[in-house]
Amino acid sequence: MGLASSPLFSASIGISSSLYTTRRLNHHYRQCLSSLASPQLPPSNIEEMGVCSDFSGNGESAILNPRRTLLRFPKYTICKVSSSQVEVDDGLNDDACELVSGRELSIGEGVDSIGAHLFKAVKNNNGTGILLLSDIFGFEDSATRDFAYRVACNGYNVLVPDLFRGDPWAKNRPKASFEDWLAKQTPERISKDITTSTKWMMDEFVAAGISQKLGIMGFCFGGGRVIDVLAQDQGVCFGIGVSFYGTRIDPSVAANVKVPVLFIAGDNDPLCPVSALEDIEKKVGNGSTVLIFRGRGHGFAHRPESPEEDEDAEQAFTVMRNWLHDGLVAGT
Repeated sequence: MGLASSPLFSASIGISSSLYTTRRLNHHYRQCLSSLASPQLPPSNIEEMGVCSDFSGNGESAILNPRRTLLRFPKYTICKVSSSQVEVDDGLNDDACELVSGRELSIGEGVDSIGAHLFKAVKNNNGTGILLLSDIFGFEDSATRDFAYRVACNGYNVLVPDLFRGDPWAKNRPKASFEDWLAKQTPERISKDITTSTKWMMDEFVAAGISQKLGIMGFCFGGGRVIDVLAQDQGVCFGIGVSFYGTRIDPSVAANVKVPVLFIAGDNDPLCPVSALEDIEKKVGNGSTVLIFRGRGHGFAHRPESPEEDEDAEQAFTVMRNWLHDGLVAGT
């Protein structure tokens, strides 16, 4: 889909007519396409997939109001930061959250086409795309969509692909059926769908004459895939990453990542041990940072289930927002 026939980025992006710029973008686009060979993902099991709540149906996730502006909170430290100190800046105005439009898409062709949701800022669009990889509950899960909305609210264009081809895991399914479900979610197919999503976003950017690289983030299962994708990409398409309590991350793969990654997790999360994250962060390097929230378990940042978790989720969101801005928007 070319930008000429769609308003995806038309709110605030001017298309350069410079021949030099066009050649530079086309070169970058060719580099990106050459890097899109599907990475091989390691095998998984139910624990390693990163289930963000129990299978009993207890503890339903708190649903954020997608039109709520970011909350203000005092600047105090409730988390441990390794590598380097992350500045928490809550200076976003209550009125700065612009309208966000959402639309359903079908990307790719034929049997390789997949569904996706695109959320884009209507005003003050910064021309930057974010690929958001969901947990096992899929791209239509309300917690994931609300989070994507809030990211878009800060000026971004957020694509959330259907990694499970219309068949995500559901909380009301019996745990005994998980292995049968998982067998259908082959690592090769998921990698291919992520590649399709990346190519779609690059097509939109080249059509708009935008030179910024993409950002990528993910939760749980998706957070682990962030590292796989960045290792394969080698810094060509993606300029920065955010991994929320990522599962099944191969440290040897992490050593191939060429861009900074923000790792966010809780110290009470058996699916994403702090020691493993710190080791992975050292292998990634490039200014990466591990942000650990004390007393928090799996999924707290996008599925807060108590006022205390909601407060920590707000701080995690603010740090993430600043990370994306400094890495993708500032100075471009």
